[in-house]
Amino acid sequence: MMPPRLKQGDRVMLISSARKVLPEEVNSAVEVLKSWGLIVEFGDNLFAQFNQFAGNDLQRTNDLQKAINDESIKAILFARGGYGTVRIVDAINFYALTKNPKWIIGFSDITVLHAHLEKNFGIATLHSPMAFNFQKTPEEVLKKIKSRLFEGTQQYTVAAHPMNRKGESEGIIIGGNLSIIYSLLGSISDSDTDGKILFLEDLDEYLYHIDRMLQSLKRAGKLAKLAGLIVGGMSDMKDNLIPFGKSPEEIILDAVKEFDFPICFGFPSGHLPVNYPLILGDKIQFSVLEEVSIKSVSANGNS
Repeated sequence: MMPPRLKQGDRVMLISSARKVLPEEVNSAVEVLKSWGLIVEFGDNLFAQFNQFAGNDLQRTNDLQKAINDESIKAILFARGGYGTVRIVDAINFYALTKNPKWIIGFSDITVLHAHLEKNFGIATLHSPMAFNFQKTPEEVLKKIKSRLFEGTQQYTVAAHPMNRKGESEGIIIGGNLSIIYSLLGSISDSDTDGKILFLEDLDEYLYHIDRMLQSLKRAGKLAKLAGLIVGGMSDMKDNLIPFGKSPEEIILDAVKEFDFPICFGFPSGHLPVNYPLILGDKIQFSVLEEVSIKSVSANGNS
């Protein structure tokens, strides 16, 4: 289920389901959204603080629930990630979204919501820079965020990576942050990956952790029946004194070596300076040949 396209005059609410945020850290996002003709509102507890969180669990739950229930709000932009969304997801009643879908915008810790909404309600969401990130997001990426929200389709062509595995497929794109996806295994938010195109990215993990998470996904049957795999930023990876001996890309290839779906490495999305927005839950055509192409089945030439 694709949320309605945004238009000028629509209301967007900023909230934080995870880490605390300061007013000056979202000012750039407010200015950008207003320049798009959108009306910006703040959650009641957006700037609350409780240890590392943007308010306690109840405060963060109330902000998200209010934004979901308010029919005048057409999109929810999360202020930042960090940690905390998993603590409140089971307290949220998502029923209103099935009647009045709206854009859920964020990445990293917001992968909890991307996964939960696709798995349980079939609602598309936007894996995208958050309000905190807008101040350092290049103009080309901001234009793509606007295009995704105002047009509801996506189309990308990027250069091939030398480790890519060629092929073509079609399927619904799901995924997000690898550590979050791994943490959701066995829960009500655990994604059904069969026939899907899985997107993965991560930040600041030990290489052996990456291997452990990939092996766990494989043992849980999450990799064997994929229609494709898109690997974004594997940023600032760490190693032990005794090296693990493989790059993140080599770890991923090793985990899926017996499968034959197309694989794209180096897609510019994730914890990267250039973080392309992806509509998760969207059915796409995925081509890994001399170039990599991602295109909504319904796309009509957007970029």
